[in-house]
Amino acid sequence: MDWTFENIIKSEAQLREIMGFPSEIVTRKTINHIDKHCRSFIESSPFITIATSDLQNNLDVSPKGDPPGFVKILDEKTLAIPDRPGNKKADTLTNIIQNPHIGLIFLIPGIKETLRVNGEAKIVTDPKVLELLACNGKLPSIAIIVHVKEAFMHCAKCMIRSGLWQKNESDQEIALPTLGKALVDHGNLDISYQTLDEMIKMDEKTNLY
Repeated sequence: MDWTFENIIKSEAQLREIMGFPSEIVTRKTINHIDKHCRSFIESSPFITIATSDLQNNLDVSPKGDPPGFVKILDEKTLAIPDRPGNKKADTLTNIIQNPHIGLIFLIPGIKETLRVNGEAKIVTDPKVLELLACNGKLPSIAIIVHVKEAFMHCAKCMIRSGLWQKNESDQEIALPTLGKALVDHGNLDISYQTLDEMIKMDEKTNLY
């Protein structure tokens, strides 16, 4: 089925006619540094998403997770994020090389609010930074440094609507394909998904850091 759309909003004036304008509380919540409230959130967060774009406006949002506080606050304008072993596609990193603009969302399990940080990023291999980001005795090979331009707390409505942190009381399991099956189907790979799933499980056990 092909969809056609007739009522397309093409200007901010049209958008504001429907949505209205933010309150003064909202317009004044953005700061340009990491204050004590942002610091508390970052130091308690085990999971972030990172948004980047290349020069052709191809976008990427990548998840990163580690023990709480894995993102280090170097000073009130500077964050350091470790890059742990992954699939080596390096979408975030190659985007940063082309376009330094970056957006972060920090999450804490059970906490409905989130913290958003926007700024500019660079990739470094300075030993003193990598040592600061070590985990389980292993240093990352590179680190992402973020120069903070905007920081603000995001309200809880999306978490409340989604019930993200609520326990699933249903007895029915969610029927999803394994990662191995999805990769085999997407890539038309000449390998069984059972074999690939075993390879993925072994990589998760041996190559986290």
